[in-house]
Amino acid sequence: MIEPTLLKNEESAIFALRRLYQSFGYQQFKMSKFEEYDLYLRNKDFLVSDHVITFTDTNGRLMALKPDVTLSIVKNSKDIPGCVQKVYYNENVYRVSESSHSYKEIMQVGLECLGDVDDYAIAEVVSLAAKSLLEISTDSILDVSDLGLLSAALEETGVTGETRKALLRCMGEKNLHGMAALCAEAGVEPAKTLPLKALMSAYGTPAKVLATLKDSLPGDAWQTRLARLERILSVADAQNIRVDFSVVGDMNYYNGIVFKGFISGIPQSVLSGGQYDLLLQKSGRSAGAIGFALYLDLLEDWLTPKVDYDIDAVLLYDTNADLQQLAAAVASLTAKGLSVTAQRAIPEKIKYRQLLQLTGSEVKLLEANA
Repeated sequence: MIEPTLLKNEESAIFALRRLYQSFGYQQFKMSKFEEYDLYLRNKDFLVSDHVITFTDTNGRLMALKPDVTLSIVKNSKDIPGCVQKVYYNENVYRVSESSHSYKEIMQVGLECLGDVDDYAIAEVVSLAAKSLLEISTDSILDVSDLGLLSAALEETGVTGETRKALLRCMGEKNLHGMAALCAEAGVEPAKTLPLKALMSAYGTPAKVLATLKDSLPGDAWQTRLARLERILSVADAQNIRVDFSVVGDMNYYNGIVFKGFISGIPQSVLSGGQYDLLLQKSGRSAGAIGFALYLDLLEDWLTPKVDYDIDAVLLYDTNADLQQLAAAVASLTAKGLSVTAQRAIPEKIKYRQLLQLTGSEVKLLEANA
């Protein structure tokens, strides 16, 4: 008997992620397919892409098919002292796909934690990001960085403006030579570049990296910052977490902990997130926020199993077949989890695993493919 496949891999992944988030008290967030375009215009630097599909509503307002979920969650959240709002979502967004480079409806799964965010809330979100990747593949990595540490290292150099931006690009590229050349050109003393070099060279498990940094970055201020990161990552404990300061994000919006997730066999990050307190501050709010999104369009080929057949069974019947017997035969097959199409002739261009025939009340096997 053919083993049934009840859910596609993508559907199974979404259900597993929903169970994971619900088990930590996250409530599902549902939203409309569109928002006022002004919301995205005011926060365009926060968007993955500035390509937004717009249309004019019947009342004359300029609307947009949502390219992002986070901004809508922020818009609908409230600041309550001592509390955090924990939500997850699986929503379609409309943006230019990185894989197809054309507009696409993309299923995005993620979560957000907003409000009086403390170190535990940060650790919990980092942990859930790592566990989300493990739900998809055990061969996955969550690279975690701390923009607080990176900002402190940049402050040590004293550079500003375009030179600072260029140093950030070097950091993202792990370009030690370029960083050294920029600092020399800006007249930065070699001793002032040591923290930046230490962070740029760091990669590995939290225990390994933080032990090395504690030795190479003396001083109470550095030790305090490193101790906080160590505390957060010890709570977020997951086998696939690595420390990597080349994850820099957009420092106009992101602060503190940021991270990117990777799965073996996919050449770009499939998960992205971090703290975005600065986005809320731009809206005049005092709350903190951290979250992440998992981009299922990048996982589409990886999650889609390579199938040799369109359907499990074709059930042939003749024009004189008893309708009750035919319906009962179809019901019996589908109850076993099989996909079946009842036909009087074999459809063109359909690949099936079994060819069956209804004779009276009996179903006979005419052909079976491996």
